[in-house]
Amino acid sequence: MNAPDALPLSPTATRAAQLRAMLRSDQLEFLMEAHNGISARIVREAGFKGIWGSGLTISAQFGVRDNNEASWTQVVDNLEFMADASDLPILLDGDTGYGNFNNMRRLVRKLEQRGIAGVCIEDKVFPKTNSFIGGERQPLADIDEFCGKIKAGKDSQADDDFSIVARVEALIAGWGMEEALRRAEAYHQAGADAILIHSKLKRADEIVQFAREWGNRCPLVIVPTKYYSTPTDVFREAGISLVIWANHLMRAATSAMQSVAADIYRNQTLINVEDRVATVDEIFRLQDADEYTQAEDRYLSAANAPRSAIVLAASRGKNLESVTTDRPKVMLPVAGKPLLRWLVDGFKKQNMNDITVVGGYRADAIDTAGITLAINERHAETGELASLARVANAFTQDTVISYGDLLFRSYIVRDLVESDAGFTVVVDSTAAATAHAANASVRDFAYCSSGDDRGLFGQQVLLEKISGDVADAGRTPNGRWIGLLGVRGEQGRAQLQRVFAALQTRADFDQLGMPDLINALSADGARIEVQYVHGHWRGVNDMEEFRRAADFAHGQTPFNGSAPETQGD
Repeated sequence: MNAPDALPLSPTATRAAQLRAMLRSDQLEFLMEAHNGISARIVREAGFKGIWGSGLTISAQFGVRDNNEASWTQVVDNLEFMADASDLPILLDGDTGYGNFNNMRRLVRKLEQRGIAGVCIEDKVFPKTNSFIGGERQPLADIDEFCGKIKAGKDSQADDDFSIVARVEALIAGWGMEEALRRAEAYHQAGADAILIHSKLKRADEIVQFAREWGNRCPLVIVPTKYYSTPTDVFREAGISLVIWANHLMRAATSAMQSVAADIYRNQTLINVEDRVATVDEIFRLQDADEYTQAEDRYLSAANAPRSAIVLAASRGKNLESVTTDRPKVMLPVAGKPLLRWLVDGFKKQNMNDITVVGGYRADAIDTAGITLAINERHAETGELASLARVANAFTQDTVISYGDLLFRSYIVRDLVESDAGFTVVVDSTAAATAHAANASVRDFAYCSSGDDRGLFGQQVLLEKISGDVADAGRTPNGRWIGLLGVRGEQGRAQLQRVFAALQTRADFDQLGMPDLINALSADGARIEVQYVHGHWRGVNDMEEFRRAADFAHGQTPFNGSAPETQGD
């Protein structure tokens, strides 16, 4: 405000240049205190042009005293988070410079490396004590020694715009106006870019007197914490350059936390405080969670990209009535945890955290931890696609659709999600006809463009159809679909939505199953790639399968393909 050499500010100015421009501005400027990343972002969003990295509030957020109990490296690390969270220039409250001239040199270099715009140091001795705690009893630094710190800092800075502000404590310590002016002039001559004159009086009289006698020799900075009732226009008229609101975000947060904590402790409920606190979504916004979601789309590999899973689990399970009187099939215990939990854990290992389970029979008994539960109320009279219709909105992202009674080795889902195809089905190439002869419940025979040549790495095979006929058109099936369908890419998702919508117009839609959807996709021209496996999965469809499921889950008896497959939903 009072600097005759004020310079115009480039739109691409560095943070250091922005702070220097504020110090030299012909308008009164303001810095707001921040003490961590989220408070720095709040300061920026409020409209402030710069941040005061307060020694008091940074130490307070660490839970220690403002006596240099937090090391300077801890302070600098904290500033790095603040600088990352906000593009505003930060002026650090650097206490006494954390030691002698040599500490000051290293401090300046480290601050510049982290994009900090400037540092303010005070003429007290290390370790310091907050000025408002017995300030008149605190010794002041030797003037020559303090000037040496200023010179060392200026000689060490790589950026000419980096600012060093010298804080004069003579008024706080009771040494009088003459000593305050003498020290300020010495610090100015040593190279300080601005003088911060501090006072603990409730009126701004001595600040105004100092400003008048200082006579605009260099920018003047004040901290009106004690004389807060002084109208801001008084500072303008006195020729002050920069006002620091030094600790109010920490004080506001402390009051709010004390009130909320006491209320929750006293009433043992959240109902009284929910409307008084920020929403969780607001915290996510301040953390810039949306940017991370966008970055996932740009940078994550296909294998690691976010995906969803849909588990069709509405049925009670035929041939399992004796063990499903109080629970659906997916909640049957297998090796110490429900069948559904094996599925969910398997999907989560492949970065599929958005998991929707469509329940029906005894849906109230489904453990909803880590999942979203949808319910097909008409499960007893409808098929798998009616259940899938309950979550058709999930088709907007890459997904895996699964029967709810599957156990499988982890590589099966890993390979499925790594497939580049718009559609991929998992087919067990174990002799399907033999399995059907042994158990008539075996179904979902897969007819493919070629059989499983396990000696050919990277074999590309397309699905032609899934049929319940073990000898469709006189052909021998190439295997059995195990109940996993992968959908990937914008084109694949769009085709799935279109074909599914067309199926919903059919009069018999309520009776259709997943094979009908897959066959409709094939008829629509979809290229459905086949991922062949040779065992290593199990369906839980009857009491014998239920008994053997625990052995499979523990990996004790690898599935050899002779047991019946899943019956789906």
